[in-house]
Parts: sequence; structure tokens; C-alpha cells
Amino acid sequence: MLIHPTLDKLRSLRLPGMVRALEEQLQTADAAALSFEDRLGLLVDRELADRDTRRLQTRLRTARLRQPACLEDIDYRVPRGLDRGLLHALAAGRWLREHQNVLVTGPTGVGKTYVACALAHHACREGYTTRYLRIPALFRDLALARGDGRYGKLLAALTRVDLLVLDDWGLAPCTAEHRHDLLEIIEERHDRRATLVASQLPVEDWHHTIGDPTLADAILDRLIHTAYRIALKGASMRKTRADRPPPAGPPPEDGTPGPGNPA
Repeated sequence: MLIHPTLDKLRSLRLPGMVRALEEQLQTADAAALSFEDRLGLLVDRELADRDTRRLQTRLRTARLRQPACLEDIDYRVPRGLDRGLLHALAAGRWLREHQNVLVTGPTGVGKTYVACALAHHACREGYTTRYLRIPALFRDLALARGDGRYGKLLAALTRVDLLVLDDWGLAPCTAEHRHDLLEIIEERHDRRATLVASQLPVEDWHHTIGDPTLADAILDRLIHTAYRIALKGASMRKTRADRPPPAGPPPEDGTPGPGNPA
């Protein structure tokens, strides 16, 4: 039997996973000992696995996460208020299924963005669409969209995403336009989608940062009511890493000073 026409037909059907799996079977002597059903099952499994991988890659590209973080790599050794049990519970995904929120707060450098991106990365792996945005960039995008007629389309896109990550919340006081934008986004997502907010400010200070008491009440009531809180503390991890001595290593071949080879 000529196999090349079959491979070409699989490519025309856009089944690249089956193509690669069949090519591998042809190069493996042990594959000939398998039954037709087993070999076909392996081809189908490979195609499904490849499609899942491509979908995940697409979700991660769309998410535009600021850091390549994952829950498995979170460092619990540094005392900064991380609750391992809470993060394991969040990894189970109930908060995403029930359209609840997560609020991550703490001083600069303690890993708020990393934790936020790790949760978002996990959501992508579980099949949820995700979008990461810094609040200042979000306000700039909305202002530009309002000027060129894309405002409604952008709001709709922010409403549809399964998990919206808003980082750097409260870096500057809100203007009237910012308050309106936040209310529109939070209102449309309330009880429909999950939202994660990361901020240097404690939650108790958010009302003052938003400004207008009425709008602040409306925004925070929808955002905080069904939210899990992760309150980080401690010194900046960037400073902690910078204070560590450089790793020892062999001296450079030219004898010049280097890490582990001080002058």
C-alpha cells in the first residue's frame, strides 16, 4: 500500500497530529505488532493532544500575561503571607466556574503580578479564555477606543473573556471617565465572568482611590462581595534576590574577574 497519498489526504483534512503519528508508526518496528484498532486509537489520541496544545498556545497568546508564571513554581519558602491551601483551592477552579473574583494585594516586589499570572496561566490550561491588562494601559486603550469608535467593541471583548486580570489597580486616583469605565466593566462581568485584581493598596483604601462615593460603592460591592483575598506582605523579593551572593563558578579562561572569581 502506498502511504504517501494517505498522508497527503490527512494533511488536506488538517490533521497534522495524525500525520506525525502515522509517520512515527511507519518508522517503528513495534507498531506493526499492534492491531488496527490500537494503531488507529494512537493516531486519534495524538491528533486530540496536538489540538489541545494548539488551543492552549492560542489562549496564552491572547492572554498576554506579563510573566511566564505557573502555580507549580510559586515559592512558599519566603514568608510573605501566601496561603498554600487557598492557592490549591483556587487551582481547583471553582471560583472560575462560579464567576467569583480574586483580589491580590501587597507592597511592591512581593510577587503580586507573579501570583496573578500564575492563576491566569492555570485558567488557560483549564480551557478558560484570559486577558491580562495593567489598569493604566486599560484606561489608555479605552480612551483611544472612545475616540475612534471602538469603545463598545472593546467593552464587549472585555466582558466576554472568562478571566480578566487587572494589575496595578489604584496607582493613581480615578478620573470621572475612569470611574465610568470601571463601573461598565465590573457591572457587565458581575456574576457572569471572573475577575482578578492586583494592587499595592489594601482593599480598605480602594474606595478613596476611586473617588466618587456612589460609584465607588457600586464598583466595590460587585467586585469584593464574592472575592477571595490574597494579602501578601514582607520585603521586596527583587531586593532579596539582588542581595544573594552570585553563584560560584570556574574562573574565565582569560583570568579576568567574574562571578565566584573576585579580583
